[in-house]
Amino acid sequence: MKHIAVTFFYCVLFNIVFAQKITTKAYIDTYKNLAVAEMLRAGVPAAITLAQGVLETESGNSELVKKSNNHFGIKCKAEWTGESVYHDDDENGECFRKYDSAIFSYRDHSDFLRTRAHYAFLFSLDPMDYKGWAYGLKKAGYATNPRYPEILIKTIEDNQLNDITEITLSQIPDYSIYQLEASKSKFTFVDKSIKKINQIVEPSKLKAKTYNGLKAVYADSGMSMLAIATHYDIPLSNFLEFNDLITDGLLEKSCWLYLQRKREEGLLDRYKVKKNESLYEIAQSNGLQLSSLLAYNGLDEKDDVAAGTILSLKSGVIIKEEDIETVIIADESNSKKSKKNETIIKQEKKIFEEKYKIHKVKSGESLELIAKKYKVNIDDLKTLNGLISNKIKIGQQLVIPK
Repeated sequence: MKHIAVTFFYCVLFNIVFAQKITTKAYIDTYKNLAVAEMLRAGVPAAITLAQGVLETESGNSELVKKSNNHFGIKCKAEWTGESVYHDDDENGECFRKYDSAIFSYRDHSDFLRTRAHYAFLFSLDPMDYKGWAYGLKKAGYATNPRYPEILIKTIEDNQLNDITEITLSQIPDYSIYQLEASKSKFTFVDKSIKKINQIVEPSKLKAKTYNGLKAVYADSGMSMLAIATHYDIPLSNFLEFNDLITDGLLEKSCWLYLQRKREEGLLDRYKVKKNESLYEIAQSNGLQLSSLLAYNGLDEKDDVAAGTILSLKSGVIIKEEDIETVIIADESNSKKSKKNETIIKQEKKIFEEKYKIHKVKSGESLELIAKKYKVNIDDLKTLNGLISNKIKIGQQLVIPK
C-alpha cells in the first residue's frame, strides 16, 4: 500500500508539473505583441525576437526566466545598474539581468542590439531576411553555440514566425500588453493607426542641419527616437535629455529634434504663442530648454497658454504694457476678434507699480549686490525674475519688490 501511495503521489506531482509547462505555441501567443511593438520601435524583426525568446527561455519554462523575467539571457555587463540574479551558464554562477516584467526584458533586448556597434550591420538587412539575421547574430557573437543560426532558423520556420514580421511591416498592433502594465513601464506609445516600418528603421534618410543655431534633424511622425539616437551615435538618455523627453518610443508628430543640448536662453527676447501650441512645442521651436521657458514665465509644464500670449525667452525680460499683443477671443457665432479690455490692462499696470519697481543692471553690479541694496533675499529675487542662476547682464531689467 505504501508503494502504491508513493507511486500515486509522484504521478500526481508529474501531472501538476507537466500541466504547468508552457508550450512553444502558448509562449508565442503570449509574447508576440511585445515582439511586434519592439520591431516597430527599434527595428529588430519580430520573428527573430520571438525565436530568440523561445530558445533562451525553453518556451518560457527555464529556471532563469522564472526567477528574473530575463527572456534573452542577457548578462549583467559593466553598465548594468539594475537588479540581478546568478545562474549557471557558460560558467558557474554568472550574473544575469533581472526585470520587473517581460516588457522590460523585450525592450532591453531591442536596445541591446540597437546600441552596440557590432550589431549595427544587422539593421541594414531586409527585416524579412531571417536567415541573414540568424547568421549575423552568430557572427556578432550573440551566442556561443555553433549551431545557433540553424536552431533559430528552424524555430522560425516550424512556427511560421516570419508571417508575424510580414504583418508588422504594414501595421501597428494593439498595445494592450503595454497598457495593462503601464503603471510599471513608464513608457508612452503612439496611437494604433497604420504606419510603415520604413519610417522607423531608416534614420539614414535624415540629414543633420543647423536649426536655431543648433545641430538638429527634422523627423517625421512614426520614427523611432532610439533609431535616430543610434544613427547619430548619441546615448539614448542624452538624446532624450537634449529634447526634454522622459521616455522614448515613436514620434507622435513631425518635429525638430536636437542633437545637442538646447540653450538656457532663446535667441529672441519674446515669443507670441500660436493657436493650439504647447509649451513643449514653443521650447523646441526656439531651441530653448523647457525648464528655462517655464521659469522665465512662472508656468507649469501642464499649463495651457492662450494664442496671442507673449512669453519671455530670456531671464529678466519683462513683458510691458506695450508688449502685450491683441488677444484673440473665439466667438462661436461669428468668430469676431476683440482687443483685451484696456481698463483691465491699466488696472494690472497700477497693481504692478504699487508692488514692484524696475532695476536696470549697471556695470560692476552682481545679483548679490542688488539683493543687498534692496534688502531682498537673493533666492526670492531669482524666483521673481525667473532666473535659474546668479548670472545677469548689463542693461538687464530686474523686478524688485517694494
